[in-house]
Amino acid sequence: MVRRVLIIHNPTAGRRRRRFFLNVLAALEHLYCEVTLQATSQRGDAEAFVHDMNANDFDIVVAAGGDGTIGEVVNGLLRRDDTIGILPLGLIPLGTANVLALELGLPTRAKSLAQVLAAGTPRRCYPGLANGRSFMMMAGVGFDAHVVNNVSLPLKNIIGKGAYVWATLRELWRGDDTRYMIHVDDRTLSAASIVIGKGRLYGGRFVCTPDARLDNPSFQICLFDRSGVWATLRYILGFMRGVVPHMKGVTLIDASNIRIEGPTGDPVQGDGDIFTHLPLDVRIADKSIDFLARV
Repeated sequence: MVRRVLIIHNPTAGRRRRRFFLNVLAALEHLYCEVTLQATSQRGDAEAFVHDMNANDFDIVVAAGGDGTIGEVVNGLLRRDDTIGILPLGLIPLGTANVLALELGLPTRAKSLAQVLAAGTPRRCYPGLANGRSFMMMAGVGFDAHVVNNVSLPLKNIIGKGAYVWATLRELWRGDDTRYMIHVDDRTLSAASIVIGKGRLYGGRFVCTPDARLDNPSFQICLFDRSGVWATLRYILGFMRGVVPHMKGVTLIDASNIRIEGPTGDPVQGDGDIFTHLPLDVRIADKSIDFLARV
């Protein structure tokens, strides 16, 4: 049976993995997939393409790009009014970190990934909503959001993850002692930085919220109590050693509804992109997404 595949492709995200992308396309052709390729040219295109597509023409949608492209495709699916519009979603990871692909355990070889897209079994996942915008892996307030906000896109295109290292050093030099108020269900807490986890992984293979699960309609929140150069360096070292959830000054909380208050307009990062600003209201989306994760 031919699987009709709509691929939403971000050419910018795929520059450094062009050969991998082409190998996946070739493998899909050998697996008798009927592929329609739609390239984006600017922010918002992926969401618009998915929102406006005729879902009867396709069996699956595939996001080919980074976590930002995936986020747009998810938003487009969630905004659709028709039930058939929530088609299974496949991924061709082409971005810098590809955290969602790592969380789902997707194959790294082109032929194996094509098999998942051509005949994969859907895995139901529950996106988070932050001020009405969806995220699949994490949302961050505080230090990491300011790092993402200050990343140079031209530098990111040249050196990839190194651009985040440079932005981190700049943010450390700047310093910040802002405190944020977190209203979690029936509790109120304070923290210097917050990561709201929908999955376990953060920034690659680092574990930040170990009990968060994509298929569980809830969040795990990681609260960092301290700010300043030495505290932040200590947290960074904790990420590298895989011990952040067990560190002093780190608190983990399970939650379903969250409100965060702080300086109005402070950036909020979602899956590695700035996608909203404080104040922040977070909840689970009303609709789920079925990701193709295994054959």
